Amino acid sequence: MALITSRRRSTLPLPLQRRSNDEYAPLAYTERDMQAMAAVASRAEVVAQRHRMSLSRYAESRMGTAAALRAIDEAWGGGFYAVTPEAETDPAAADAALGGGEVVIDVQTHYIADRRAQTEGAAGVLAFIQAVAPDRWKGLDGAAGLTLAEYVRCVFLESETAVAVLTSAPGDEPRSILTNAEIAGTRELVDRLAGTGRLLNHSIVHPNRPGELDSMSRLAERFKPAGWKVYTLYGDESTGGRGWMLDDEAIGLPFLQRVQDSGVRTVCSHKGLSALADTGSPIDVGPAAAAFPGIDFLVYHSGYETPLARGGDDQEEGPYSEEESGVGTNRLVKSLRDAGIGPGANVYAELGSTWYLLMRRPREAAHVLGKLLLAVGEENVLWGSDSIWYGSPQPLIDAFRAFQIPLEYTEKYGYPQLTQQVKEKVLGLNAARVYGIDVEQARRAARDDDLAWTRQALAEYEAKGVPTSVG
Repeated sequence: MALITSRRRSTLPLPLQRRSNDEYAPLAYTERDMQAMAAVASRAEVVAQRHRMSLSRYAESRMGTAAALRAIDEAWGGGFYAVTPEAETDPAAADAALGGGEVVIDVQTHYIADRRAQTEGAAGVLAFIQAVAPDRWKGLDGAAGLTLAEYVRCVFLESETAVAVLTSAPGDEPRSILTNAEIAGTRELVDRLAGTGRLLNHSIVHPNRPGELDSMSRLAERFKPAGWKVYTLYGDESTGGRGWMLDDEAIGLPFLQRVQDSGVRTVCSHKGLSALADTGSPIDVGPAAAAFPGIDFLVYHSGYETPLARGGDDQEEGPYSEEESGVGTNRLVKSLRDAGIGPGANVYAELGSTWYLLMRRPREAAHVLGKLLLAVGEENVLWGSDSIWYGSPQPLIDAFRAFQIPLEYTEKYGYPQLTQQVKEKVLGLNAARVYGIDVEQARRAARDDDLAWTRQALAEYEAKGVPTSVG
């Protein structure tokens, strides 16, 4: 399959688009969103004409991202996004405002195996995405817009991602969007053709399903995962529909003992974006981390829940308080406090989808990022995009580079400032440490990669389909 070129393109920059994955319902536009959208629309046509660009090309450009961030900032009273006015109209100014030299390591990326487009898991992803933007996928066959071809385009051709971690959703092999063998096979394909270590893989484990704990040693040997991905809220007919918790004696603790014994001592647990399901809460993270100090716990989504899950589109997370300790990321903060897990310990907060949801809600973004930086430390916040559900992650990267926590929030709530040094850590250095990535090698690989391997990879994909590990 060739790279997808028939996508219907939006005339809105990504920070103002309504997108989602299968884990949450899309957020309705608020008055502030509408204000920002009107501001962008009023300026975009003139700038696009000046540069002889279509509105969609302008929206996808860095100038479009700059325009959206400036409009969002204006709608929220200013002080959140540092973007110059010239960045809206001049490509060089946009590069200066939003570019950077960080090594970007994205610890949460996805695609859907094309032959699994009709599976239960894939259908869930597509139903949400198509409900949000049906025109975006018009003319495409099922999950064609979310396959390996689109993944390569979005992650490696259209973003500054140096290293990506490929993961998957829960579900047994007949229903999964990407099996462990396919995840590992994709990493092996990239290794063979690129030889640069630009892709790592998870292995998905469901400890509450019969026999899966016993399979972990085989998975570790065969697929060489960089970490174990688990969904504690997942349950199917084999589990009576019940999820589990990291610290429960029947499932969680035996699983963590297997992790410790396996040699792959990184647990990536989906926490948050759960519609407030009990087993989707991060309240178990602190006790589990205290019980197993030799395991690194990567809390995917950081326990964040959407405003809809909290009762309405206008709901926001504010500063931490005991009264609000049951809300979103506050649950993670409380769990760590109660367990005596401080900054720089063995718990990491991951931003996939969380940052996308916060991007156009900068007041809430300042609180969430500030609380996470205080709770786990600037060394333990990890960049993840959850792409390709949101297309190319580049606008997400650029928005994070431009974001700042207002000084008044630092003075009032004690939040650290998002300095350039902190952003470098979040965007890549922290993940390099936890995943054992050589930073300078990753920098050189991304800088010197002519991406010729992508053409070979897509040719193999077209001829043979999704790669499967033979390890």
